[in-house]
Amino acid sequence: MNVFELEEKIGEFDQKLKLIIGILRERQRTNPEEVFFDNQEFLHVMNISKRTAQQWRDNGLIGFCQIGSKIYYRLPDILALLEDNYKPAAKQ
Repeated sequence: MNVFELEEKIGEFDQKLKLIIGILRERQRTNPEEVFFDNQEFLHVMNISKRTAQQWRDNGLIGFCQIGSKIYYRLPDILALLEDNYKPAAKQ
């Protein structure tokens, strides 16, 4: 394979990747059930350490998806975790 053919293949791959990204973004806008956070985003949003996130996963407190070494959390699972641990204010 020469350099021209390699550049052409890379261009085709790039176009397909951009199409997939566009489809995923559109789905996330139209269906919040399909919004996913990667582990780093989850740590930032929840303001927790990697170890705390690991304990929550190990204890079954949060649902997750693992692909290789990457971990993802669905928005509904994050909201359910917060709702399940919500403590209403005491009446005054």
